[in-house]
Amino acid sequence: MNRRQFFAAGGLAATAQAMSAQGRPAHSADEPQFKTVNLQADGLALNPREYVALLGKLVEERPPQPDYYSTGGAVEELEHKFAQLLGKEAAIFLPTGTLANHLAVRKLAGADHRVLVPAQSHLYNDSGDCAQTLSGLNLIPLAPGESTFDVAEVRSWVERSAAGRVATPVGAIVIESPVRRKDHEMFDPGAMEQISSYARQRGIRLHLDGARMFTLPYHSGKSVRDYAALFDTVYVSLWKHFNGASGAILAGTDGFIQGLFHTRRMFGGSLPQAWPEIALIAQSADRFEDDYARAWKSANELIALFESDRRFKVRKLAGGTSRFFLTVQGTAPAALIERLSQKSVVLSQPQPDTGMIPVQVNPTLLRTTPAALFRTIVSSL
Repeated sequence: MNRRQFFAAGGLAATAQAMSAQGRPAHSADEPQFKTVNLQADGLALNPREYVALLGKLVEERPPQPDYYSTGGAVEELEHKFAQLLGKEAAIFLPTGTLANHLAVRKLAGADHRVLVPAQSHLYNDSGDCAQTLSGLNLIPLAPGESTFDVAEVRSWVERSAAGRVATPVGAIVIESPVRRKDHEMFDPGAMEQISSYARQRGIRLHLDGARMFTLPYHSGKSVRDYAALFDTVYVSLWKHFNGASGAILAGTDGFIQGLFHTRRMFGGSLPQAWPEIALIAQSADRFEDDYARAWKSANELIALFESDRRFKVRKLAGGTSRFFLTVQGTAPAALIERLSQKSVVLSQPQPDTGMIPVQVNPTLLRTTPAALFRTIVSSL
């Protein structure tokens, strides 16, 4: 451990000891902490006080091993864990999902710079044209406005690219699932399998933007390993569902992952110490799928209560995952949302075009009962 790591670890241990000395355990059921039902977030949406409390408790019970510039220690342990969860040979930690997607398609495409991507994807819409600007890739958007594109559209672009006057072969194909810009709908699993099979036949590499993919097994019956097996590389967010402060995992073969830490550093992505960002993630990853299933059990009970009251209407999406929509009659949504925020219930703002309120299903639903939450919402109308 170097000097900087020593004092960082000591500071967190001191925080935990100070909390203990004040008679406040890091996580107690009778505290106001850990009570918010946040129906806007993917995970627990820990606030700084909650995060530090859990981190201090962890440092007391099982101090994480420090890393050095995002190598070794707790980072290496987490990389091994997610490689195993995804059924891949190896994985690398990256500070953001933007960088994970970028480095994946950059290396997969190689000299063939044309890459097929979903028009609704994060890589195409929300990454500042990083792949085009920094790596010279040519992203071709497929299926505008849709969650899924089919193998016929892929085949058409592959053949068109190979048959041009100057051949420009497709180097990689990207699929995102669930699709955030389509309210977390799934990419159709059958279409995904067909595209994977076709790409394998043509020698085209495949990348899955699976930032939120650990919700997919509950809705599709397919495991995360089933999904990951269809792709050469897979990206998973570490903060959305697993309550990390930040971070992403990119998994693939040993040969693919080997040496990527040099590219990570070239792009400024090797944090001097990443362990405080990721220390809570392993515990959350172990229980997320079970907690998510239990959260949907509560959500379905809550939906049944909404549907029994004429003031509410509920809409679920075909192919949806972690979101449903709520319409409230006779009450201004903004006023309802403000009143609920005073009662530790967080809702998103309604969609401007429909007036429907997106409700995100996550494990904070397990902090109360469906009946109690329904009473809180009704009392705020």
